[in-house]
Amino acid sequence: MDNSDLLARIRDLHDEEHRLHATMPAAPYGNTAALSAIERELDQLWDLLRRRKALAEYGQDPRAATVRPAAVVAAYQN
Repeated sequence: MDNSDLLARIRDLHDEEHRLHATMPAAPYGNTAALSAIERELDQLWDLLRRRKALAEYGQDPRAATVRPAAVVAAYQN
């Protein structure tokens, strides 16, 4: 998956997140698991994209970066 594929997946997840948020008033607890899963994946993909860009900036192979586990990415946010 290259950066353009990553960005396309991020856009798709973002759109899905907005669609689910639009249904929240009708079903406030029905989509929370789906939203949480989307938010976790978005966090992971943004982390991967940032690390790829950093590797490229420092002359290293951006393909060396892999998706980190959600728990690892979540820990960075705190």
